[in-house]
Amino acid sequence: MQPGLRLAELVQHLGGQLIGDPDQIVVGIAPLEHSDAGSITFLSNPKLRKQAAATLAAAIIVKSADAEFLQADYHGSLIVVDNPYACFARAAQMFAALRQIPPVPGIHPSAVVDASAQIDASAVIGPLVCIEAGVVIGAEVQIDAGCFIGRGAQIGAHSHFHANVTWHHDCRIGQRAIIYSGAVIGGEGFGFANEAGHWIKIPQTGGVLIGDDVEIGANTSIDRGALTDTIIEDGVKLDNQIQIGHNCHIGAHTAMAGCVGVAGSANIGRHCTFGGAAMVLGHLTIADNVHISSGSMVSRSINEPGQYTGFYPLAKNADWEKSAVIVRNLDSLRDKVRAMEKTIQALTAVTTTK
Repeated sequence: MQPGLRLAELVQHLGGQLIGDPDQIVVGIAPLEHSDAGSITFLSNPKLRKQAAATLAAAIIVKSADAEFLQADYHGSLIVVDNPYACFARAAQMFAALRQIPPVPGIHPSAVVDASAQIDASAVIGPLVCIEAGVVIGAEVQIDAGCFIGRGAQIGAHSHFHANVTWHHDCRIGQRAIIYSGAVIGGEGFGFANEAGHWIKIPQTGGVLIGDDVEIGANTSIDRGALTDTIIEDGVKLDNQIQIGHNCHIGAHTAMAGCVGVAGSANIGRHCTFGGAAMVLGHLTIADNVHISSGSMVSRSINEPGQYTGFYPLAKNADWEKSAVIVRNLDSLRDKVRAMEKTIQALTAVTTTK
């Protein structure tokens, strides 16, 4: 039998007002259309009110305005909150925790751990993990199979490294981090000097400093700094396959979707968002609360908060080629317009004189 929660327990954890039976047991959370009498659901879009009214869920997480609409037709319980989507996320965490099988603390016999490493007794070190000299691993950290932790690295309490994470030397991260498989933290930054057409490598002697509550997606890379650290502040969320160049500074609670690329030494503010495949050139500064649309290229610093978009709308290829030709000819077109303006002004002057 699946473990469940009383609605009263949920409300105690989530906050809000319960309208309905506090002793109703729910065993999971589900979308409106797939809910049943053992599940809870949520409504964050008023356009789905009619669908919500017909749901079979035992309870719905709603805003107060939606609760008033639903009370006439929906016969289950309502949990009234200010932000249903955020409450859905917290409820999902609670149900996931109920089903989680706690790992057994300890170091797997196949792991290779340097004698100087400091590993909390509550940590879990999986098979074939390699931990080098001077590493410090906090309480209840979980390092899954095949991870590499370089010398002098520090990993804060309650963090979880999924299988095959590569964590290079002198990289530090705070508490409650989640790092997904294939992520590479602290690889060499792309630093070269050119001399007579030949590239001279610049040693990357900085590290990577990451705050608390950071999540880093699969196959994402964060380069170490050249002389000082690359910095990722608290609460940053990075999706899969993101590239963060050396000496970047990412402000707290900024979120980036998949395939974003940030070139070296970019300074990005707090509470920013970047849509998938957005690109940021190096050495730029982006203010707090800036939101970049998917596929946009940020080629200059942004000093004011707001939504920014930098791509040409999708079109048929033939139409796009015509538009590209027009864009290429804008300079000459501008010169022709200016010449016409001068001619018109001269003709107007002559006419006025007569």
